[in-house]
Amino acid sequence: MDETQELEERFAQLEEDLDKGNLQQFREDFLEMHIYEQGQFYQSLNKKQRLRVYSYLSPKELADMFDVIEEDNEYMKDYLAEMRPSYAAEMLSEMYTDNAVDLLNTLSKKQMAKYLSLMTAESSAEVKELLHYEDDTAGSIMTTEFVSIVANQTVRSAMYVLKSKADFAETIYYIYVVDQDGRLVGVISLRDLIISEDDTMISDIMNERVMSVHVGDDQEDVAQTVRDYDFLALPVTDYDDRLLGIVTVDDIIDVIDDEAASDYSGLAGVNVEEISENPIKASGKRLPWLITLLFLGMATATLISHYEDLVSEASILAVFISLITGTAGNAGTQSLAVAVRRLTINDDKANSFFSTVIGEVLTGLVTGAITGLTIFGIVAIWQGNPILGFVIGMAMMCAITVANLAGSLIPMLMDKLGFDPAVASGPFITTLSDLTSVLIYFNIASLFMSHFIGS
Repeated sequence: MDETQELEERFAQLEEDLDKGNLQQFREDFLEMHIYEQGQFYQSLNKKQRLRVYSYLSPKELADMFDVIEEDNEYMKDYLAEMRPSYAAEMLSEMYTDNAVDLLNTLSKKQMAKYLSLMTAESSAEVKELLHYEDDTAGSIMTTEFVSIVANQTVRSAMYVLKSKADFAETIYYIYVVDQDGRLVGVISLRDLIISEDDTMISDIMNERVMSVHVGDDQEDVAQTVRDYDFLALPVTDYDDRLLGIVTVDDIIDVIDDEAASDYSGLAGVNVEEISENPIKASGKRLPWLITLLFLGMATATLISHYEDLVSEASILAVFISLITGTAGNAGTQSLAVAVRRLTINDDKANSFFSTVIGEVLTGLVTGAITGLTIFGIVAIWQGNPILGFVIGMAMMCAITVANLAGSLIPMLMDKLGFDPAVASGPFITTLSDLTSVLIYFNIASLFMSHFIGS
């Protein structure tokens, strides 16, 4: 029996115990599972079954499970709404603060205020503190549940602090060291703390070269730092270097997922996370881009109509319009994807701007020249007209070069202006490439018109 089948059978048995009211057996089997599996089981239940779960589990037991359920789950608001308000508030108080904040951010201000008023004073204050930070910053994803010690204490006293706060902290693999004013001055690993002598001073064994981020730093930059240094957690400070919280690796994984989804959405011109939405709702989100691109496409159609006399005199030109525009659009989309990726991983954006643009132009010239030579040979043999082949090949090379330039330049300019470069979507670049390709194609064709009239 494989793991998936075994898990399905466990879920079926749990559901049976739940429906039959076997409280003790349900609790034993449910709490034995990993909290991720608990979350998967919970989300598979109907409302009637979930209501029974709330009477079987304490708010703390439910909070452990909710800590691992993605906050962007579209049913999270419904889950909270079907609980008793006092039960939901107690559960939120038991959750890690950053996860509770993420969950509350999915609610309206009125609903948020209701739960905050019912939460414990301490938990409510911690949540309100994090709610003040801007979205997508280090402050918005950090947790305030961490262990810190001071430099002028011994390992023995530090271990006492650690043991007293370990259950409250989200992670204890790193213990951060602060001075009397709460400023971050060092870090010590749990391993180093354990193997050191009890009377050793923390200041003697701590690492003073501690990497940190500011509370207002973009979450994508924070994720990049965690990835570069392989951290399990990263301290967050204010602009006076006072330690405010930590960002843990599980939150960074969520950030990476969110940023990847955002980039894919931008490149496709559609929300890639709308899989579970109904067709009407999904259509409503896709239509704005499509209508915008429709008008841009009309510009291309208008441009083609401007060269109607040229096409009527040399009808063979119409055969290759879609070939040139399609190939250039594909090249532009490739360049866009590379540019967005480079912007994501390259810290030295100022120096990379011109090198990237020059690199994409050269790439466009090389790929355009090879593609142009290929289509030149095909058209020359197929139509028996080398001049026509030269026109198509030259137009292909120029169109690909321009598309490559646009695909790299537009997202980089958007990044410099403070916009998300991923919103320079693939469909937009493709449609823009159609416009420039048609303009290039017919202008080159008009120069050699006399050589293939009547072909």
